[in-house]
Amino acid sequence: MNHQPVDATTATNFLPMVSVVVPIYNGEADLPELINCLLSQTYPKDRIEYLLVDNNSSDRTLTILKTSAENCPITIHPLSENQIQSSYAARNTGIRAAVGEIIVFTDADCRPQPQWLDALIQPFVNSKVVIVAGEILALPGITLLEQHADRQETLSQKHTLAHSRPYGQTANLAVRRIALEKAGLFRPYLTTGGDADICWRILGENIGRLEFAPNAIVQHRHRATLQELQSQWQRYGRSNKYLHELHGVDLMREITPKECGYRLVRWLLKEIPRDIKKALAQPAAGIASKATLVDLLNTPIGLFTARARTAGQRNAKLPENAKIIDRL
Repeated sequence: MNHQPVDATTATNFLPMVSVVVPIYNGEADLPELINCLLSQTYPKDRIEYLLVDNNSSDRTLTILKTSAENCPITIHPLSENQIQSSYAARNTGIRAAVGEIIVFTDADCRPQPQWLDALIQPFVNSKVVIVAGEILALPGITLLEQHADRQETLSQKHTLAHSRPYGQTANLAVRRIALEKAGLFRPYLTTGGDADICWRILGENIGRLEFAPNAIVQHRHRATLQELQSQWQRYGRSNKYLHELHGVDLMREITPKECGYRLVRWLLKEIPRDIKKALAQPAAGIASKATLVDLLNTPIGLFTARARTAGQRNAKLPENAKIIDRL
């Protein structure tokens, strides 16, 4: 994985046709903001199509998509994937309908910044680049859990790009169409881990490399409740188990009850007094400030997510049909 500067003159003249694929399930509340973000893109509008794929929503998602397609100055193709309830199946439906040389992925609850596509497409001026991952930053958080995740940069691509086998997350990812023709599409019945799987299969074809575009930014909201946080980290655990079965990656070490107890005791006896002392040294901020509370709760929140991830990994079993790879 590399990050190399692109010659400005060459990049300006490099304007391939781009197809942006967005899977959507019950996204009625997210669509107005998402479409506003798409409208604000600085990449030439006549070089982009947006394939927004409803995945059997029970709300007004499909109706809103059709209305938007009729009234928007950008090219929106409303599509449906009703056979398989999976974001990967929905993405495959979008890919099959796409005409672009570059296929870009994001999600309905993401907020692409205006320069997003410009920055994400630039690295492809180098013919050796087949995948580009943009950065994922947090939308401003309100709750303690959101602020904790922001402090940990939970969603950042830097975590997956630092993996022993780097990959990009589909919340902000671009792929050459020819790479999908060679390696295949997403596994339609897979429920998590599909971003790593497709990146590794493409890179395994030895047709090109993965590049990071740090200025290609989408924003995403962190989980705000314990239930949402638990579900997120259980999914991370399931993903690792699936990728272990599909690609042989190492399973994550499980945190033991003894280790959990030790870390809680250390938190109570060492970390809390330290953080309180630090807060009292800054009276203007106040002990009750959210920033201070985030510091105080760092260890228990971290243990909560680690235990959720462990449970997700332990209980996961890859369905047989999840091994199927769709083809163009």
